Amino acid sequence: MNKAIIFCAPSGSGKTTIVKHLLSKFDELIFSVSACTRKQRAKEINGKDYYFLSLEEFENKISEESFLEFEEVYDGNYYGTLKSEIERIWELNKIVIFDVDVQGGLNLKNYFGDKCLSIFVKPPSIQELEIRLRDRSTETEETIKTRIEKATYEMEYENKFDIVLVNNLLESAFSKAEKLVSDFINI
Repeated sequence: MNKAIIFCAPSGSGKTTIVKHLLSKFDELIFSVSACTRKQRAKEINGKDYYFLSLEEFENKISEESFLEFEEVYDGNYYGTLKSEIERIWELNKIVIFDVDVQGGLNLKNYFGDKCLSIFVKPPSIQELEIRLRDRSTETEETIKTRIEKATYEMEYENKFDIVLVNNLLESAFSKAEKLVSDFINI
């Protein structure tokens, strides 16, 4: 099978919600768990939501060339895709699905080429994105500002992906995403 589906978007656009929905609908998909150095949030599970690594552990994996791609997304916070994670999923004859930031999505799209479908999830507006980030109640005022600035920059890259999916009404975004994934699986 050796296919990949990449969902990427600015933080707060709804990509994680859409990916979780798709995972509940398609048995063929397995979520690629990223590695990161950020602090684990209260309800997150190591190995399910992320592989939480110390900065030293992450840097060791970089030097061992264990990552398919990685980057410093925010100052001191690294995120990356372990090669072993993709191999694990493909050995199960499943399609790997990613939930990554925009730069990671571009790196993965470049790596997988025509074996992947890349989808950019776009909020209806920057103002709506800010409301969503505030509604999370997990961000400080400073991180909201940083994420909004980064989102404004990332939206400039939307046309580098195969599909732009505007997440205005969640149910509509779910339906569109289901069709896109179904069509890709059945190619």
